[in-house]
This record gives sequence, C-alpha cells and structure tokens, in this order.
Amino acid sequence: MATAGTGTGTGSDTGTGRGRPVPVLAGSPLLGSLSELTSDALGTYLRAHRELGDVVRISAGPPGLRQDLYCVFSAEGAQQVLASESANFRKDNPFYQEIRDSFGNGLLTSQDADYLRQRRLVQPLFTRRRVDGYAAAVAAETRTTLAAWERVPGGVVDVSEAMMQLALRAVARILFGTDVETTVDVVDRCFPVITEYVLRRGYSPVNIPRTWPTPGNRRAAEALEELYGVCDRIIAERRSGGEDAQGEDLLGLLSAASSSEDGAFDAAELRDQVLIFLLAGHETTATSLAYSLHLLALHPEQQALAREEVARVLGDREPEAADLERLPYLTRVLKEAMRLYPAAPVIGRNSVAATEIGGYAVPGGANVILAPWVTHRHPRYWPDPERFDPDRFTPEAEADRPRYAWFPFGGGPRACIGQHFSMLESVISLAVLLRAYEFEAVDRDVPLSAGITLRTHGTLRCRVRGVAG
Repeated sequence: MATAGTGTGTGSDTGTGRGRPVPVLAGSPLLGSLSELTSDALGTYLRAHRELGDVVRISAGPPGLRQDLYCVFSAEGAQQVLASESANFRKDNPFYQEIRDSFGNGLLTSQDADYLRQRRLVQPLFTRRRVDGYAAAVAAETRTTLAAWERVPGGVVDVSEAMMQLALRAVARILFGTDVETTVDVVDRCFPVITEYVLRRGYSPVNIPRTWPTPGNRRAAEALEELYGVCDRIIAERRSGGEDAQGEDLLGLLSAASSSEDGAFDAAELRDQVLIFLLAGHETTATSLAYSLHLLALHPEQQALAREEVARVLGDREPEAADLERLPYLTRVLKEAMRLYPAAPVIGRNSVAATEIGGYAVPGGANVILAPWVTHRHPRYWPDPERFDPDRFTPEAEADRPRYAWFPFGGGPRACIGQHFSMLESVISLAVLLRAYEFEAVDRDVPLSAGITLRTHGTLRCRVRGVAG
C-alpha cells in the first residue's frame, strides 16, 4: 500500500552538507532536464545512475523556476533517508500537498503529531491476526474475476484492468462490507479524474488556485464532491446506527478505534483514512498482481512451477492465510515482480538540514528522490538485473543483500502499514487465478511512467485458457 511521491521541492538552501559536490546530469541551458523527466522520468533516472553513480543532481525547469532533484540510488542511501536519518527527510514537497488537498490528511500524507496519533489508532487494525481474517473475502472476489473471464471473447483479458478491478473490489469490501457496490462504482469513475489532476499539479512548477473555475478545476471538484459524498454518507449511516452498525469491516473498526491518549477519529478524519486506504490499497496491489501475471505469461517454465506448487498445496480447497507460508515459490514470483515493477517507482522527501549521503553534500531544503525503479535494478545487488528470476528471493539470497536493495513498501518509521495485507491479498489472488487458468502474453512491451503509482500506458493483455482437469 505504498505510493510514490514525485513532486518538486522548495529548492531553498538552508545550509550545505559536508562531502563532495553532487554530479549533475547534463541538460539543456534553457530547461535543464525537464523535457527528459516529462517524457520518460524512469528512463532519465536510470540514465543518471548509469552515467554518474549513486547520488546525482538533476535540474529541471526554466531559469527562475528551476528545481534541483537530489537523486539517491543506492540501498545504503535509501536506508539513510527512510530509516537511520528519517527525521531529516519529510513529506513536505508540493506533490504530497496535492495528495493531501485531494485525498485528505491520512496515514500516507500526515506528519509529526498527526501521523503518530493516526498510526497508534490504526495499528491494532493491521495486526497479522486481524489481516489474516480478510483472506476469505479476497478469495471470494478473485472467484468473481474467474467467473467474468469465462465470458471474455477469445479468452483475451487485459490483466492490468482486471487486477485493478479485483484489487478495488477486495479493498472496498474489506473497508465497507455490504456497501461495496456503490463505493466501487464511484471510486472507479472518480479516482482517475482526481489522480490525473494531482499528477498535473504535482509536476507543474506553478499552479493556479483550485478555486478558479477552469474546466480542469471543475472536473476535479465534481469528482471530489461525489467521492466525498459517498464516503460521508456511509460513515454517517454507520455512526447513526450505534454500536450494532459498526460491524467487523475496516470502517467499523476505524469508527470504534479510540484510546485515552488519542481519542477517536471524527467524521472528517475517518473519511481521510478511508480515501487514503482506497488510494494506496488498490492501485499498488493491482500493479503487483498484473505484472506477476504478465511475467509468468512471458516465462512458461516459471508459471508451471508456480502452478504445480499451488496445486500441491491447495488441491481443491480454498486458500487461507496460513498458505502464505506454504507457497514460497509463488511468494518469490510476487517479490520478483515487485522488484522489476515496483508500484511506487519513485519516492520523494524534502531534507530539513544539510547532510551527507554516499560521500556527497546534500543541502537543507533539498528535494530528495529515491527511486526503487533504479535501486531494484542496481547491478551491485542484482546481477543481470532485467532478467526475471524468482530465486533471487530465496532466504539465502535475501540474507546476502542490503536491507534496502528491495523496498517496495518504503521503510523505516513510515513503512507501509498495509504491507502484510498486500502480500496476503496478492498471493491468495495469484493462487486462485493460477489454479484455474494458464496465461500466455499477448502484449509483451508496454510503455510505463511514474505517477502516484506505476502507470501502464496501453493494455497488458494475456490469453487465458482453463487448466485441464
């Protein structure tokens, strides 16, 4: 349930860190590397690392509006930013502010005392035991996907779209219980409008006020009004029904969450948490599922190994939470897909004080960029990095790598609270799908870009055939 933060920082310099000057990626005199970042940010980060190393400064924008991105590509640097010096790197860039303005000040975007209070209230809802109880709901939604595929003409499905629907329905059912249908329809219609709006404003060096009646502002405002409305209605109905209406879905648990120290969430805070969970909880998992199927479709031998494991472990019974430990090869497939296609390919922070990363001086007020997309391909940690190899994630292989060579869920004190849920949902869904269908790739190369999450441009089609017997 991690998401990317890729906006530009303030660029203000509150001091110069010790260490060598950071090498600068060559760009045009007028716009720096703005055109390259706009057209292919992921490729630009890869080129910066290949040409200049583990810490690179990328300048983008016209004179007077130019921003400097301090890009950190090593596992050790990622650990410093996310964990060992996390207090010095905050979510203060305009991109996160745009997410706050649209999706609320929930766990993904809140900071300081707000974040600590929210985390304490929410943490008991994401214990392993509690999350394991959602396995049956995930399996049920996956069976709904299987039933829909029986009616697909020619057996060709866009797994990107299908996994987005599956993940959305699963997280909405877990959040809202019986209110899932209306919620899914509204989220499916409104989220694309809002996320596109956030991206456009997050990447722009200058934005007009949201209150100006431009077509883009009006479309986003209408989508937000509809989205807020359905969440507020469900929350109000739950609260008006008293304790008997709370239920065991996540909204009911959030409504009941309280402590003597932190109080409880009011209605607006509940909506913020719900919207952030919807945002972070379905797009990231959908990406991991879609690319797991895509990679298996491209690699029949590994697909056969994963299916054999599923058949041996599950037989004809429904998967359960304990199967996460019984399906090690399928879990390795998922982790390798998350390495090659991290749902949050870029993570943004803003430095508070000057520091040194990898021997280079990073000033205070700098926009610091971590790129799992690059670190997950770093040849020091990943030999032949573009090759799909699930056995990179055997226990022995994992023990030999730095902790932050692979960080699809972020890390440190702000690590994704939903990472166990995401892994559980993904492994169970993949097991149900692979037991029923074989996958053959139709689309082999699909253009990608970094948005709030990894974005696929075009279809990601597979031909599906029922498994014999």
